[in-house]
Amino acid sequence: MRTIACLATVTTLLLTACSTSMTRDECQTVEWRTVGYEDGVAGHPGDRIARHRKDCAEHGVTPDLDAYLAGRAAGLREYCQPNNGYRAGVTGATYYDTCPADLAPAFLAAYESGRELYVRERRVTDTDQAIEARRAEIARLEGSIASRAFVLANNSATPEERTQAVLDTRQHAERIGRVKSEINALEQERARYAQELEVYRSTVASAR
Repeated sequence: MRTIACLATVTTLLLTACSTSMTRDECQTVEWRTVGYEDGVAGHPGDRIARHRKDCAEHGVTPDLDAYLAGRAAGLREYCQPNNGYRAGVTGATYYDTCPADLAPAFLAAYESGRELYVRERRVTDTDQAIEARRAEIARLEGSIASRAFVLANNSATPEERTQAVLDTRQHAERIGRVKSEINALEQERARYAQELEVYRSTVASAR
């Protein structure tokens, strides 16, 4: 059932649609207060109703806006709790400024705390990926140098081919040197990011 599918989505705090569109049967039989509640409890933006309106217009059905908004307001009050804000932030989910004024401050504080952890974790991950990309580049360059050595050892190679092999080898060797320097710099950054991440994790753990 559609309600069950959406509630499963809420459990994981995914801020994406439960389905890409509503079917004819859904548009004709759905309880719009329930739809609003599902959208609210998942933290979807206010323009979500526009998608439902468009889907159902294709089937000649107009959503019950009052029922939808009432359900959404109830869902948002359940969603806009600090623990949900933290989980949304730490997973990198987008906050659409949906929480009511009395709940927004606590939700946002928790969201920003989780978001900061997410950003710090991404710094470490992104740096790891950058290091691996450069190591892969070095491997490719070393393979190219080995192939150029084969050209130089080949008695049937032309003078032009030998000259080009020497130039390529020199360029590749120079590039390897630069990439190794980049890796050293990235490893230093990675160590700093990792330390900052652990300090922040300790701070968050002590505050929660």
